[in-house]
Amino acid sequence: MGNIPENVKGAVDVDPWLEPFAEVLSERRYLADRWSHDIRHSTNDNTPQSLADFARTSYKNYGLHADPVTKKITYREWAPNAVQAFLVGDFNNWSTHSHELQKDQYGVFSTTIPASNSGDYAIPHDSKLKVLFVLPDGSHAYRLPAYITRATQPDKETARQFGPSYEARFWNPSVQYEFKNKRPSFERKTGSLRIYEAHVGISSPEPKVASYKEFTHNVLPRIRDLGYDAIQLMAIMEHAYYASFGYQVTNFFAISSRYGTPEDLKELIDTAHGMGLLVLLDVVHSHASKNVDDGLNKFDGSDHQYFHSLQSGRGEHPLWDSRLFNYGSFEVLRFLLSNLAFYIDVYQFDGFRFDGVTSMLYNHHGVGAGGAFSGDYSEYVSRERSDVDHEALAYLMLANDLVHEILPDSGITIAEDVSGYPTLCLGRHLGGTGFDYRLAMALPDMWIKLLKEKSDDAWNMGNIVHNLTNRRYGEKVVAYAESHDQALVGDKTLAFWLMDAAMYTDMTVTKPLTPIVDRGIALHKLIRLVTHSLGGEAYLNFEGNEFGHPEWLDFPNKNNNDSYHYARRQFNLIEDNLLRYQHLYNFDKALQHTERHYKWLNTSQAYVSLKHEVDKVIAFERNGLLFIFNFHPTESYADYRIGVEAPGRYKIILNTDRGEFGGHDRIDEAASEFFTTDLRWNERSNYIQVYIPTRSALVLSLAS
Repeated sequence: MGNIPENVKGAVDVDPWLEPFAEVLSERRYLADRWSHDIRHSTNDNTPQSLADFARTSYKNYGLHADPVTKKITYREWAPNAVQAFLVGDFNNWSTHSHELQKDQYGVFSTTIPASNSGDYAIPHDSKLKVLFVLPDGSHAYRLPAYITRATQPDKETARQFGPSYEARFWNPSVQYEFKNKRPSFERKTGSLRIYEAHVGISSPEPKVASYKEFTHNVLPRIRDLGYDAIQLMAIMEHAYYASFGYQVTNFFAISSRYGTPEDLKELIDTAHGMGLLVLLDVVHSHASKNVDDGLNKFDGSDHQYFHSLQSGRGEHPLWDSRLFNYGSFEVLRFLLSNLAFYIDVYQFDGFRFDGVTSMLYNHHGVGAGGAFSGDYSEYVSRERSDVDHEALAYLMLANDLVHEILPDSGITIAEDVSGYPTLCLGRHLGGTGFDYRLAMALPDMWIKLLKEKSDDAWNMGNIVHNLTNRRYGEKVVAYAESHDQALVGDKTLAFWLMDAAMYTDMTVTKPLTPIVDRGIALHKLIRLVTHSLGGEAYLNFEGNEFGHPEWLDFPNKNNNDSYHYARRQFNLIEDNLLRYQHLYNFDKALQHTERHYKWLNTSQAYVSLKHEVDKVIAFERNGLLFIFNFHPTESYADYRIGVEAPGRYKIILNTDRGEFGGHDRIDEAASEFFTTDLRWNERSNYIQVYIPTRSALVLSLAS
């Protein structure tokens, strides 16, 4: 190797192809490290502070805070463009002059409101308030405090008179929820991660917005029963437009009031922890809602307080109709890092799935010609061709530093990146961005493309294996066959691609099994198992997809007359013993529990010994287990030879053809033992012979 900068030498050691780009990688890391140094030495007395101290100081000082001893309330707000500021609300009859804030040289407004004459807080719990700014031109602007922790929709009469803007609330209950359970232990480097992606509002069979409490009581036990060990909660950060799926955030420190109160969400997370479930937040720091009255846009009257200015051409996302953060601003860094610390500390989240990382990483946001990534390294890390937003990348590095500093053993970070940016999931100490995982976003696209364009007998086994194993060495991925993206109206879930209208007419066990449903159930299981076992170091499922939910997801909007009919998950279907949905649920449960016991996720990538295009058979070994898949639509094979490295007696630990999984019970498991023959086969030292029925899969383990 040549003269490689020390701060990225670890990354080049992992991937020597990065050597020609080491200087660029070094500069990118240096920017984040310089920012980290500046933050750690940004105290007034120059006393070094940790990144966590910096982030925590922000959310603990900005916004509204009540002193339980003195009953004083302090309020601080950064709004440099504003000339004056007043706190107004129910507590002072919305007087525009009684509670003025003082502005300092840094553009921070502040005030302290003493206790009332009765010795209680002057602002009652859950009462409405806003901050009124006087702008340089003399105009007035009412805003929800940027660090507000509760914002609610107005009632119909208020919305009719004053518009639909959200209302800020002073959340200060006399009895606050106290966490009873410790965070579940999780070893980030070696632990299995099986994620159940969920949206609280749709988590009911009824056409309504479900609550945190309903999720706690009704859905958490299902997730535990299925065998997942982590929940990824979507649409938690407050968003004015329900149909945005939570991706148009208006209030970053407020959790969605549609589902209940902050105390309700704390109870949900605490209960999950008591069940051994980690809880991840789908965090949206890639952009923000353009809403002015109830969001951050033009908060202090300027268009560039938290965001790039509109005049710069960088202030708006070209497709999402939203504002883009200026990650190079010290105060924006303070705000976003504080947001992460807040959710870890106050709500006890165990980590984050970062939305829209591709949009953050590149100035072109992954849109148009700039987003057509071929995998050429120069598209990511060359000075000439790459269009990387260095400031956004530096922020992501600091965000990972912060999560892993606060939760050094168990904190989890996942990047939603479709571009394949190299070093994204390498440790910061190596010169990487520091994420623990990235989503394997190409996998659901592969499955849908196959189902749309190819008949079963034309599926290419080699291509399937290539896509499932095509990931960067040393960088972990979350594999999934489908997520919420495929469940949305306009797209189709795998179950719908496989069975379509038959899901409404032929899923009953009181009718003979039809060829369409037989094929659909069989392939639904095979696709999940091969993705789970070959596709990554972690696994994700979107709620309802585990049992082949029969309908898409469509939030109430003007196009469907504000209907909630499709904004729900019909868990009742798996409780009906006359329906075949229970079979898919049973299989998913067996799959998760088998992995929990035998462990193949987060182990070395599998050794694939067979990709037979005529027989449509795939075989591979991972962590001492043998996986055998027969994708052939009509052919079953008796005494089929499968190469295996370790000699001994093998037993079946998972069989997709079991009757309880909607299969045909063609394999007598009790009588099935497989002894190796000491003869080399398919580049393995031994082989076994198995019966593998059409459209079925087996997982074998050495018998003890």
